[in-house]
Amino acid sequence: MSRPAHEIDSPSPWVCRWAGLIRPGGRVLDVASGHGRHLRFLKSQGFSVVGVDRDETAVGAFKGVGGVETQVADIEAGSWPFAGADFDGVVVVNYLHRPLFGHLVRSLRSGGVLIYETFAAGNERYGRPSNPDFLLRPGELLHSLEPLAIVAFEQGLISAPKPAVVQRVCAVLGGSDAVALDKALALK
Repeated sequence: MSRPAHEIDSPSPWVCRWAGLIRPGGRVLDVASGHGRHLRFLKSQGFSVVGVDRDETAVGAFKGVGGVETQVADIEAGSWPFAGADFDGVVVVNYLHRPLFGHLVRSLRSGGVLIYETFAAGNERYGRPSNPDFLLRPGELLHSLEPLAIVAFEQGLISAPKPAVVQRVCAVLGGSDAVALDKALALK
């Protein structure tokens, strides 16, 4: 299957760095999973993965793959498809729909880990997205994820896979003492 030219195959280094905080063998939700670069990575790490995307063709590539569940849903226009479900980890990369913040937090089990990375204000100088509706305001992730405990936060310019301004966070439900931070720091 061919991919759009803008599609990136390798997982985000931020996701790779913090995935080790997720309970071994746990269930992980990849929001706006696209062609599944994080589904593939997380599955390779032994997690049971669930991907949701509105692109049926993209998630269809995983149909029948053991340990991978996919769901086609327009999570901006419809209801949250995971009401009542809980996950050991939630991953969101290069996607922003602010009304989902509460759903993401409520989808975590105690000790669950949220790994989130997307574009921020200033990115308009480097390309798309450039619409302020799709760019995080300075520090926005820090103030949008209560009651999660922030394990790590970064914002600023990155050079790879292309120049962009991003914000990224790793946060845990139940406090940073709910995870072994020494294990996470060894993942660099």
